[in-house]
Amino acid sequence: MMVKKSGRCLCGTVSFVTSGPLEDLTACHCSQCRRQTGLYYTATRLKVANLRIAGEDGVRWYRASAQARRGFCATCGSALFWKEDDADDISVLAGAFDQPSSLTMGCHIFCDDKADFYDLPDDGRPRYPGSRGD
Repeated sequence: MMVKKSGRCLCGTVSFVTSGPLEDLTACHCSQCRRQTGLYYTATRLKVANLRIAGEDGVRWYRASAQARRGFCATCGSALFWKEDDADDISVLAGAFDQPSSLTMGCHIFCDDKADFYDLPDDGRPRYPGSRGD
């Protein structure tokens, strides 16, 4: 059975449906994610081919670094996607999914760059000072 999950931005201009497996959530505590979302960025990842976007003309892409860009709704500003250049997968922000999402936390990355106004959750999940590969 193909599992499908749906979601959207705050105003509904951009909506999406995923099919196939979703990775456990990654919480990124880097300064870029904090500045974009106000706290930290929690997202799942899936194959680009398994993501269907309605209202795609409402998505704006911001070049966040030399290797990746961030997608958001041009109308309401909701952060929705993160995509590394030439990658076969895309990250979708957990908060954009409709409930119940059935998503589960996997790990925390860039913990050494987290803001000083909160503590990392004591959820027993792996924590990495940088990316998982560092």
